[in-house]
Amino acid sequence: MHPSLRVLNARKPLISFIGKRSWPSKPESQHPHPAAPSELQQTFSDFVKKFESSSSSVSPSNGANGGSKEAFGEFWEAPARFWRPRIRELEDGEIDAISSGGASLH
Repeated sequence: MHPSLRVLNARKPLISFIGKRSWPSKPESQHPHPAAPSELQQTFSDFVKKFESSSSSVSPSNGANGGSKEAFGEFWEAPARFWRPRIRELEDGEIDAISSGGASLH
C-alpha cells in the first residue's frame, strides 16, 4: 500500500460518543457510597462535619513560620541525601549475576 493511501485511511476509533461533553459547573455534594454498609451511611454526616472542621483549622505554612519549601528543577540540584542511594553501590559482577538470572555464578 502506498504511504499516501495510509494517510487517507487514518485509523478511526470503533467507539463513538453521542452528544457534546458537559462538565459539571460545581462539584457534587458529599454522600456515602451506595454500596457502603448501613452503619457507615448513617454516620457519614458526622464524618463530613469532623473532616470540614479539621481541614479549616489547618493553615498553609509559609516562610514566616520557618517552614520554607524548596523546589529543585533537577534531581542533582537537591542535597545528596535525597538522590544518593542509601545502600552500597553494586559491583559489575553483581550486576552481571542479576542480568543473567544467576547463570553467570556457575
